[in-house]
This record gives sequence, C-alpha cells and structure tokens, in this order.
Amino acid sequence: MFGHGLSLEHLTGQTTQHLVCVENNVFLHSEVAPAFARLRAAAASEGIDLVIASGFRAFERQLLIWNDKAQGRRVVLDAHSRPMDISALTDDELVFAILRWSALPGASRHHWGTDMDVWDRAAVAPGYALQLVPGEYAADGPFARLGRWLASPAVAALGFARPYCGERGGVAPEPWHLSYLPVAQRFASCLSVDVLARVVTASDMALKDAVLANLDEIHDRFVAGVC
Repeated sequence: MFGHGLSLEHLTGQTTQHLVCVENNVFLHSEVAPAFARLRAAAASEGIDLVIASGFRAFERQLLIWNDKAQGRRVVLDAHSRPMDISALTDDELVFAILRWSALPGASRHHWGTDMDVWDRAAVAPGYALQLVPGEYAADGPFARLGRWLASPAVAALGFARPYCGERGGVAPEPWHLSYLPVAQRFASCLSVDVLARVVTASDMALKDAVLANLDEIHDRFVAGVC
C-alpha cells in the first residue's frame, strides 16, 4: 500500500472498487461524484449543461489506445492537431509524439476517477459530433463560454482545476480536462517513476524499451508537469 490507503491498482487504473457511476457508463471516485454534482449545479445556474465525455479510464483501455497509436492503427497527431507520418520517427520520437495527446498507460489521471473531460450540451445542437480539440474551446468555438467559466474563481472554489490549462512542454493544452484537486493530489503524490517502471515492465506495452529508457523525462514532463 502507498500513502492515503492507495494501492498500485488504484494508482494505475487496475481496480474499480473506489468508483461510483454518475451517469451512463461514466464512473468517478466516490469522493469526487458529490463534488461534481455541486459543480454541475453551479454550471446550470450559468446556463451551462455540463456533461462528462470521459471519466475513469481503466489501464487496459489506455493500453489499447497506446498500442493502437504505436502500431499505426490509430492516428498520432502533431502539436497542431495534424496527423503525423509515424514511419519517419524513431521509437523515442514516437513515444513523445504519442504522449503529447495520450497518457502513458498507468500514468493517466483518468485512472484515478478524479479527472474528467467535460463539454456543454446546451451550446450545440442535438447529435453534435464532439471532438475534444482546442478549437472547440477557443474564442470562436462552441464551448468558448464553458472554457471561460472553467477558468473562473467559482470553479476553483469548488475544488476543481485544469491540469493542462496551458503549454508546459508536455501534454498539449486540454481546456476540457478537469481535476478534483482534494483527491487527485493524493494520487499524484504517490505516482513515482518507480511505480511506473513496475507497471510498464509488467505490461504488454508497445515501445516498452523506449518508454523505460526515457521514464524520468516522461514523469517530469507528462506526469508531474501540470498547471
């Protein structure tokens, strides 16, 4: 066990025992669910219909995404959200290209049930094809108002923040990604390089050797490097 009663499985998305269902197939940490309900009520008072696109994500799901990108079955985007030709990349380059938009399996904040991707259902027509790209939250995007509200003191007062609110040389800015800090910080304090090394080594992860060779930098830039 780690601090705060957390296990390796809690830290890396390999258990669901701490989760509750908050809406159709969306799960959050049991301590986060009531906080999100308060946040959603506050959003509603501003005319925002706050909906979770993605809450808890299991290790196996993150591993599938990672391996699909590493093996060319799913597109890898560059810093400008454009598809890349991964055949021209070394293994190290491909690892860091994937990490720009997709977390390392075992290191995703979505594993904890404390983080969620959100959008405003009231801002778009029924059937809108959600993309979760920065342009949707830009000044001329459909979720511009939501983006401004998520940066407001009212959201911070409820314990929520955006860990990828700006460019820090790691994960690309994700204006849709929210974290409930009172719980997330407990997880983050336990997710060390050694923990990740154990999980990566035991997994069937593509590019494993390149990941392990760069794990200190990966942790610094893509795990600890948050706003």
